[in-house]
Amino acid sequence: MPTPIYENFFQPQVLEEIFPADRSDRFFEALFGDADEGAYDISLVYCGETGNRIDFHFQLDQRPGRCLACNLTYGLPEVFRRHPIIDVSGVIRQIEKIIGNGKRCEQWSLGRTREISRERHVLPLTINLTDAES
Repeated sequence: MPTPIYENFFQPQVLEEIFPADRSDRFFEALFGDADEGAYDISLVYCGETGNRIDFHFQLDQRPGRCLACNLTYGLPEVFRRHPIIDVSGVIRQIEKIIGNGKRCEQWSLGRTREISRERHVLPLTINLTDAES
């Protein structure tokens, strides 16, 4: 099995800098006018790499007293793609700066929401890398 190149680049504290915890509150404030109306917290999680592909998840963790399973999380990939507070393009730019190594993030995609449990859903984020042009 090949040695991971990017695993050490994306430790939890780095991912927190890329996608701060307060972004969940700001997202729900924009959607509902009140951050307390949000049913989940959003975080960015590194999942691994294969060749020139790096995989992350936007992880949705149910907030106490809320019901993640009762919320509409299945339309979120399209919402996340466009929402300025989630800012997936900005997340990609930050990841690209971190990886360096003559690579750039050529393409990215958000997969469909997957239910890990009633309390946790994830949106896969896949980034394809290419060599940076000289």
